[in-house]
Amino acid sequence: MPRIGWIDDDHATGPLADLYARMRHTSPTGSVPDIMRTMSQRPDFMDAILQASRLHFTDGALTRAQHEMIASYVAALSHCHY
Repeated sequence: MPRIGWIDDDHATGPLADLYARMRHTSPTGSVPDIMRTMSQRPDFMDAILQASRLHFTDGALTRAQHEMIASYVAALSHCHY
């Protein structure tokens, strides 16, 4: 049971349903990450975070793989499964 209430796929409508579809389409696993679902009550905020995430994880000074390694390391240090 999540501590943060979110809207499941079958109850998503309008902009949220569109965001879920976009995330499933671009996800390697074809699913919406739970960390993104925690923002489902505010689709406008979720969209902004999604855009920032894409920008953050594009190749630049660091490669996407390096970004992912850093994120995984920080998550492990903070005992966060995300």
